[in-house]
Amino acid sequence: MTTSGAIEAVWRIEQPRLAARLNRLLRDIGLAEEIAQDAFVLALERWPRDGIPRNPAAWLTRAAKNKAIDRLRRTTLIAGKNREFAIDFAALERETPDIESLLDEDIDDDLLRLIFTACHPVLPPEQRAALALRLLGGLSTQEIGRAFLLSEATIGQRIVRAKRTLREAGLEFETPRGDERRERLAAVLEVLYLIFNEGYVATQGPHWLRADLCGEALRLGRSLAALLPQEPEVLGLLALMELNASRFAARTDEVGNPILLLDQDRSRWNWSLIRSGLDRLNRALLLTTMPGPYLLQAMIAACHSRAVVAAETDWIAIAAYYQALALAAPSPIVEINRAVAVGMAFGAAYGLVIADALKDEPRLKESHLLPTVRGDLLEKLGRGAEAVVEFRRAAEMTGNDRERALLLARAAAVSRT
Repeated sequence: MTTSGAIEAVWRIEQPRLAARLNRLLRDIGLAEEIAQDAFVLALERWPRDGIPRNPAAWLTRAAKNKAIDRLRRTTLIAGKNREFAIDFAALERETPDIESLLDEDIDDDLLRLIFTACHPVLPPEQRAALALRLLGGLSTQEIGRAFLLSEATIGQRIVRAKRTLREAGLEFETPRGDERRERLAAVLEVLYLIFNEGYVATQGPHWLRADLCGEALRLGRSLAALLPQEPEVLGLLALMELNASRFAARTDEVGNPILLLDQDRSRWNWSLIRSGLDRLNRALLLTTMPGPYLLQAMIAACHSRAVVAAETDWIAIAAYYQALALAAPSPIVEINRAVAVGMAFGAAYGLVIADALKDEPRLKESHLLPTVRGDLLEKLGRGAEAVVEFRRAAEMTGNDRERALLLARAAAVSRT
């Protein structure tokens, strides 16, 4: 690995810890990130010349603290009236001599506070996702924009607005407790779920799968699970992501075209990830008698993962889990998936009844998912002409180039029969 590559690797590991530590002292998430970035720039200048230090985390922490002290001194001199900054300045001065112990002091609490702050429900989901990838993933605005197929300027604006909203809201940098913790944790999990799903089936662009986004969601999910090992929904979401990620190698052909689940070569699945996902799922189930939405989805993914061949899939169990999911977290998307599962378990006609009940659902008006599922069910019922219409309509509605090609190919295949 090159020196610059090694520096970037260190940064990806240490940046969230450093930002969390600074945020605890400065109480300003934007300022904490700026100072952390300043420390990284200094490392990029010095480490190629002097070599990577024996303890990179201590070096970055010392550099960041010096930058913070300088910044606060200048702010205090200019403003002359900000007592809060003066108090934080004194705290930084006191901690400066003992840099090594600072590295381990309450870092888990700091990271947890940063996660809850970056994913605060006061922010719209798209801002939470961008800020989380920036602060917790260490990604640049350019990298985040590329991942979401958005311009760097758009991502930059989202991050700036998120920081401004958090600052103006005057939120406490703390780990919530009790009912508030459960509500806030749901917002955190929603962000990880959003990031993973955008990578798993890209909504736009030329690629069916963006493994970089999925990888970031997995990394953040593992960090969260290490901090909250007794939270069943955290373990459930991580299990769901690992079980779905296990199929990456089988989800596309050699040129990137999608391969649907029932057509995949399961020998190409990552069985190490499957074992890890099933282990997390089992641990989560021991922690609760009422599985939540992410845990239920992990149970569905586990049914697929346990089937060595597609014909062994327990569709009756999957249909039951989707019924439970529809009660725990009702949504049109859950109903679409339930239609598929019921169609596989009990016959396409039963699935079509569920799908047809969604035809007037306003939240699906712009989505290609319903016509895709209806096309599949109609094809199985021998109603080919209607299926072709649905597949073509779905192709017009999707923003993903690979998915559009797949849907048009299915329409063409049905029209030939």
